[in-house]
Amino acid sequence: MALIVKKFGGTSVADLERIRNVADKIINTYQQGDDVVVILSAMAGVTDSLISLARQITEMPQKRELDALMATGEQTTAALLAITLQSMGYQAQSLLGFQAEVHTDHAFGNARIVDIGANRIKNLLKDRCIVVVAGFQGCDAEGNITTLGRGGSDTSAVAIAAAIGADACEIYTDVDGVYTADPNICKDARKISKISYDEMLEMSSLGAKVLQIRSVEFAKKYNVPVHVRSSFSEEEGTMVINEDTGMERLVVSGVTYKKDEARITVKKVPDQPGVAAKIFGPIADAGINVDMIIQNTRQGGQTDLTFTVPRTDLKQALEIEKKVAEQIGAEDVLGDDTIAKVSITGVGMRNHSGVAAKVFSTLAKENINILLISTSEIRISCVVSEKYAELAVRTLHSAFNLGNANQTT
Repeated sequence: MALIVKKFGGTSVADLERIRNVADKIINTYQQGDDVVVILSAMAGVTDSLISLARQITEMPQKRELDALMATGEQTTAALLAITLQSMGYQAQSLLGFQAEVHTDHAFGNARIVDIGANRIKNLLKDRCIVVVAGFQGCDAEGNITTLGRGGSDTSAVAIAAAIGADACEIYTDVDGVYTADPNICKDARKISKISYDEMLEMSSLGAKVLQIRSVEFAKKYNVPVHVRSSFSEEEGTMVINEDTGMERLVVSGVTYKKDEARITVKKVPDQPGVAAKIFGPIADAGINVDMIIQNTRQGGQTDLTFTVPRTDLKQALEIEKKVAEQIGAEDVLGDDTIAKVSITGVGMRNHSGVAAKVFSTLAKENINILLISTSEIRISCVVSEKYAELAVRTLHSAFNLGNANQTT
């Protein structure tokens, strides 16, 4: 007998028919003798509709009340699934985040989980009850309802799986696993059977939208095996596991891309100690994340400093940097929101030389100019013009032979 956590996303519970389909999957596992805890998202589109309602009242609704409002989406699906299971003759009970003892900090809208008591879940499991938990939500030390940010139900699922010592956490979604690239761009993209936590972390941060990055961080920290699979088929999906657990050492596992970043260049910056702190300090104070940074040294004790920020923060970041430029004596500040970041990821890159050279030569053959480069031990990212992003993805996917299930280089 195993203890399985199953998480179902918004498309999986979009209506009553799909909720019944979810119930069938749960019962199939339950009848095999396994204990089951289910984590649910809101019905597809409901969270956006709730936010829209609040903003029809005011453009800036109070974050505490917005969390209380958004949490009702998951409350609805949890109760409906419990009712469905009960109507089918099975013992089931729904719990909200605070009832499942999901304790968070006070950051409404993007709360972090502090700890999970899970005593009530464990007691219900002892009675062979199917426990249905509303994902995406918890409560702070003052008892306020909090939400975990977009994709937070994934985080709820993996965190609860860790807290109760689950044998596996199955994430059901509208795709049947993690692919070597977006199948909409690469027709020969291949489903990956196993991928390491580190690779999945990189791919999630670089544009792969299968798993929320914080859920992967929890899985890695607590060594929770995660199975990404489709709600609409019985096919095996992708296992996200420890790198040492039967992992093939492929050089490159996947190609991802992001089109939601922008580039800022501060021109002719005085090349002096402390200048970088003056440039990036106000950006950090404004809560804007800086990703890639490159510095080009000029003659005469000056340098150009280029970095990327989320595209939604470009306007604010430009305003900040123009003020900084005046203070430090820089010549100008330029912004560009027509870029994209294309990345390759793979644990095998640790032990193979020449991967970066192959990336650069491959893009050069297609006359794709690289604007910025960033690397880690298992990832190479290149910023290119947005209009070349999909071509870059297809070209790199082909160059590294990712459409071939037997690829090793």
